[in-house]
Parts: sequence; structure tokens; C-alpha cells
Amino acid sequence: MQTSEVLGFSASILIGISLGLIGGGGSILTLPVLVYIMGINPVLSTAYSLFVVGTTSLAGSFNFMRKGLVNYKAALVFAVPSFVAVFLTRKYLVPMIPDSLFTLGGFEVTKNTGIMLFFALVMLAASYSMVKEDKTEPEDARGELQFNYPLIGLEGGVVGILTGIVGAGGGFLIIPALVLLAKLPMKMAVGTSLLVIAAKSLIGFAGDISNTTIDWTFLLEFTSLSIAGIFLGSFLGKFISGEKLKKSFGWFVLVMGIYIISKEILFKS
Repeated sequence: MQTSEVLGFSASILIGISLGLIGGGGSILTLPVLVYIMGINPVLSTAYSLFVVGTTSLAGSFNFMRKGLVNYKAALVFAVPSFVAVFLTRKYLVPMIPDSLFTLGGFEVTKNTGIMLFFALVMLAASYSMVKEDKTEPEDARGELQFNYPLIGLEGGVVGILTGIVGAGGGFLIIPALVLLAKLPMKMAVGTSLLVIAAKSLIGFAGDISNTTIDWTFLLEFTSLSIAGIFLGSFLGKFISGEKLKKSFGWFVLVMGIYIISKEILFKS
């Protein structure tokens, strides 16, 4: 096994640990690992990322289900618009994107480059969400479950398209939306988010099966290690402050986002 493969499979465990510790961030790591360490084409990597994040999130959500920390009604209301958006995006929109998007000052922006730059912008948004002070409801808040359906539909569509294009689960958008738009307590929002991420990511991946040749051996090995990581992360979460870890991870994501932009623009120009 080559050094890059060892690093890549080791990183898959970190993807799961991230999901287990803070309920998100796994997809932020998955795409760069697949592209830059494993050397897989960005478009194929987004498909693989959907499967890895979806399956790992599903495994992680079982622990929250066991503790009664998943609100199934909220998951359904939030998931439906995302389901539609992510499936249509993977099935029709992504294959329609031309190989060459545009040329600017002698620099050609290809489909692969465009996806990675868009993903880097998602990373910057995610890092801000993780680093900023959390001013949502206190942990023990218990309000009546309520839904702002127009905003939920809009948010679900945006997250679905985002998930479809870059293979990111969108937990950094879903969790605040569940707290603010459905009045869920934070822990229940995290558990519900994992279930939503799992369902829409796997549905998005289903839209790829007819368009993509899948290396199932590699994908299942990578995903198995990620699943092991999420259980390890859940265990470590008993001893590590999730909020402090979330902010530290946010700064790491910021650095990674800047690195991807630099690599895709400066190093290729």
C-alpha cells in the first residue's frame, strides 16, 4: 500500500471522529482527502463523499435514536425539499456542467477546478459557522415544536443543491436551521441533522449510480473506517468539550479552504 493510501485511509477515521464529536464536519474533510490524498477525480469524489458521509451519518444517528434525541417529524419536514434538490442535482445538473466553464486572463476554469473552488467557499462559510459565538437557544430550552415552512423549503432546497454539487452534508446549515426554524434543543438538532444528512446524501448518491462507475471495494473499505471513527468520536465526546473542539476544527477548516483556493488558482495559473 502506498503512503498516500495509508494517509487517506487514516484520514477516513478522522472523518468519522469529526462526525461523532461535533455532529458535522465530516464532509468538509472527505472531498479534500479523496481528491488531494487519494488522487481521485473531483466529480467522482463528490459521489464517493455522498456515500461515505451518508453511511457514516446513518451509523452515528442510531446512537441518538437510542437516546431519544431524534425528532422524526422535523427530520421529515426538513428532508423532503433536500431530497428533491439533491437527487435532481446529481442526476441532471452535475452531468450538464461543461468540462470547460470559462477562461479568465488566460486561466481556464474547468469543471473540476470549479467544483473545488465552490467547495472551498463552502468551507469558508462552514468555518465561520463553527468559529462564531453560538447565540442560539440554551441546551435545556424546550419550546413548542413549530415550523416555518417557506423558510424550511428554501433552506432545504439550498442545502440539497449544495450537497449535490460538492458532496457536502451541510450539517453546518442544517443544525442552526433546526434550532432556529423548528425550535429544537441543540442535542436533538444534532441527532436529527445526522439522520437528514444520511438520508439526503444516500439519495444523492443514488442519482449517481447510473452515471458513474463505482469502485465498490475501495468505497466500502474507506466507509468502514469512517464508521469506526464515528463510534470512536462518540466515545471521545464524553471527555472532550464539543464547543471548544468545534471552534478549533473551524479554524482548521478555514486554513483548508484557503489552501484549496491557493492550490486551484495560484498553483495552476
